[in-house]
Amino acid sequence: MASKRSNLASVEGDNRPPYYLTYTEVKLLGIAGGASVHHILLNDTLRCIAYDLFVINPVATMLQYRLYGGHALPAGLQGFMKAGANIGSVIGQFLFGYLADALGRKAIYGKELMLVIGATILCLTTPTGSLSPNSCLIYLAVFRIILGIGVGGDYPMSASITSDRAAIRKRGTMLAYIFSNQGWGSLAGSLVTIVVLAAYKHVMNDEGKTSKVDGVWRIVVGVSLIPAFGTLYQRLTLPESDRFKESQGQAQEVNEIQLQHSGNWAAEAAAKKAGQHDAYAVEVVHKESHFQEFLHYFSEWRHMKLLIGTSMCWFLLDIAFYGINLNQNVVLQQIGFDGKTGTPWEKLFKVSTGNIIITVLGFVPGYWATVLLIEKLGRKWIQIQGFLLAALFLAILAGKFTSLSKPAFIVCFSLLQFFFNFGANTTTYCYPAEVFPTRFKAFAHGMSAAAGKAGAIISALAFNSLSESIGTAKVLWIFVACCIAGAAFTLLLPEVRGRDPDEILAWEMAEGAQ
Repeated sequence: MASKRSNLASVEGDNRPPYYLTYTEVKLLGIAGGASVHHILLNDTLRCIAYDLFVINPVATMLQYRLYGGHALPAGLQGFMKAGANIGSVIGQFLFGYLADALGRKAIYGKELMLVIGATILCLTTPTGSLSPNSCLIYLAVFRIILGIGVGGDYPMSASITSDRAAIRKRGTMLAYIFSNQGWGSLAGSLVTIVVLAAYKHVMNDEGKTSKVDGVWRIVVGVSLIPAFGTLYQRLTLPESDRFKESQGQAQEVNEIQLQHSGNWAAEAAAKKAGQHDAYAVEVVHKESHFQEFLHYFSEWRHMKLLIGTSMCWFLLDIAFYGINLNQNVVLQQIGFDGKTGTPWEKLFKVSTGNIIITVLGFVPGYWATVLLIEKLGRKWIQIQGFLLAALFLAILAGKFTSLSKPAFIVCFSLLQFFFNFGANTTTYCYPAEVFPTRFKAFAHGMSAAAGKAGAIISALAFNSLSESIGTAKVLWIFVACCIAGAAFTLLLPEVRGRDPDEILAWEMAEGAQ
């Protein structure tokens, strides 16, 4: 096999644990995951992204008091607003994933963040004082779709940027580090909400000016601009990776082999007509569009089954994961933090406190268990056990939804969150960036992530109405089935620990040339 090593391959012989990072790797995580290395503890962009995705929960609660006098938001509009970022994410994941492979990471990286910044500013301009309540929700949802295009674009971009540069022995750890910032993003959203609410306590609680909550949610959303601006320059100036440059030469070899063995008589005739002395003309004839290369590569079952596996696992995972996390009011009600009693300010503060409890108990620890163990246990094992144990705890919640004591519910839900994140929620992000060759990695990752967001959209739009019609417990049983199916689809995937997909592609090319 032809050896393909990353531009960080000098650390391949390092015997220290994979989670031990060199300065170069910390700098890479600072760029792919957030702002400069000096601000990595506070300013990760995936924290910003998770912040953008999950901060809509407390914002939705605040809008109840600003627009609807404390009454619940219309179910359909609430679902649309919560699904807005995920709808946009599907577009962004397809678009930026394709462009990153076709035009190069350097040409595209940072453009997705510019969209996030612009759309966030537009969300902050929601005219709650001049539009009707329903129109305000539609206005916010539309710009959250645009926000989602940028958020979605970051998934394949940051994953491929990190995978391209990572030493193979710690590639999974690096990707898990990047994605673990989603937990910090969720925690940051809850903490910022509590801090801003505390600052508004006097005017909202003591003076009774509940409408001032309009300022709270705008500040909470606007804070996400800090990490976005902090990392923009580094992204726009990041050089192309050596691994991606090597993949372009490999792509030309693929084109030539396909021309020789595909029976493309029209292309061969055009090549002869162009004349073998005109090198440029021959190259143009040989050169397929990237989309044609992509289709040709995945027309083989051995490759297609991997894309089916990564896409279906992410789709099934996100139905359950976002079904729970975009509708945490159901969980907060069970643990006594739903904010049903007290003044509007006290209700909002209690909901925000409940969100912190949920995040700290299971969200953050699960991600970091993956970071520490992914290279030791492997992706496949972590993903299967995560799916199955999430199914187990969902089944307990579904079967005992009305009879579990508050402590038992908290423990069970915390374990559910832990195994979501020490499981498929992290590994579905890592798998596409590790199993596909560099030439097709970003687009395949974008397609897999888009499948996941399709699942999230289904949950966001259907959860409330399904819960009202068949009951929350039965909806949880649907999530159980999704997790079991996810474990089954994982069987289509190989273990990717220590696996170099570019080396495998080179071997397949050599085999095809014989």
